[in-house]
Amino acid sequence: MGDKTGIQWTDATWNPIVGCAIVSPACTNCYAMAQAHRIQRMTPGSHYEGTTKEVNGKPVWTGVLKQAPEHILTVPLRWKRPRRIFVNSMSDLFHESVPDEWIDCVFAIMALAPQHTFQVLTKRPKRMRAYCSNLRAARRVAELVCDLAIDHEADVILIAPEVDPALAPPGRRVFLETWPLPNIWLGVTAEDQTRADERIPDLLATPAAVRFVSIEPMLGPIDLDNIELNGDATMQALTPRSEAEHWREEWAPEITGTTLEEAIEGFLDWGFSYPPSEQRPRGLDWVICGGESGPGARPMHPDWARSLGDQCGAAAVRFFFKQRGEWSWPEDPMLPSFDERNETTPELPFDWRECDRGVICMRSDGTRTDGYGGGDEEFLFRIGKKRAGRLLDGREYSEFPA
Repeated sequence: MGDKTGIQWTDATWNPIVGCAIVSPACTNCYAMAQAHRIQRMTPGSHYEGTTKEVNGKPVWTGVLKQAPEHILTVPLRWKRPRRIFVNSMSDLFHESVPDEWIDCVFAIMALAPQHTFQVLTKRPKRMRAYCSNLRAARRVAELVCDLAIDHEADVILIAPEVDPALAPPGRRVFLETWPLPNIWLGVTAEDQTRADERIPDLLATPAAVRFVSIEPMLGPIDLDNIELNGDATMQALTPRSEAEHWREEWAPEITGTTLEEAIEGFLDWGFSYPPSEQRPRGLDWVICGGESGPGARPMHPDWARSLGDQCGAAAVRFFFKQRGEWSWPEDPMLPSFDERNETTPELPFDWRECDRGVICMRSDGTRTDGYGGGDEEFLFRIGKKRAGRLLDGREYSEFPA
């Protein structure tokens, strides 16, 4: 956790919960797993105790999760300057072992800090969808907001649903029972097509002010054309109505003949949010992309990132290219072009030792080859994250949602 971070797409990190478990290929070289292990060894008795163990000399998550002490839980309330805050960089807020009460607490603190923008990423979007679509969770959070505001003397104005906001005094305002919270961005990580197909549809069905996907580390090509980007016709053909239209036409008590509570419960069980939105279904607002860094980093073919950027550009989705990772490719002015070396033998005009572990040649389907054959093969050089940089075709992509 810190008020400063090297993650380019955020300003600070906040870890109200620590610990996790491996669920997909992206977890293999998880930086948080190694960092948690170091903290656990350096600070015996901390809340990181028991979250990792060594297996064959390498740190691995144990699946044990811990809630941070109160001074860490409430730190966003003491940060007055507005900033983007990455929530749970050392865990997953929607891990199956996290009690609802812990999630309620995190959401209540985020509600009490409306000056900040909170960025929540998960690999478990089904639970995120269920939680954020639950009206009872919204009510629990609203009650907790009131308690926390009193306990911590929060410098905010609490506005209940029956109060006219125009009559409230000036200051930072928390609108009780506003759901989804307007200062929370919800996202999923998806390192390859399989994970994109599994996770993004649940994200799109989750009530959120902003929805985003982090494709880092990018371990394969990803086609988002059939997963809806800002109203793609393929997806809208399946869900052409807004939630409010669904409610009026199929779920309202006068239609179902049930009580309001029963109608709401059925509406929520079908994955809708309540109160229902008049807005038509929309897609992603933001895509982050990056290659893998650190020990054992796997290479990213540049065509994967180029294709993703093109898809986002065509759909008016903001695109953030975070880094090439440990491996880079010849368009970088620091590396030789194909014309500058003998294509029959990959001789380089610089010392091979600068490439750390050398050179590989890879096709866009991820398969390795012995050399350049004139197709989509690309020589990739392991020169380290810092030297590789974050330019894509000579351009820096640092776009954010509005």
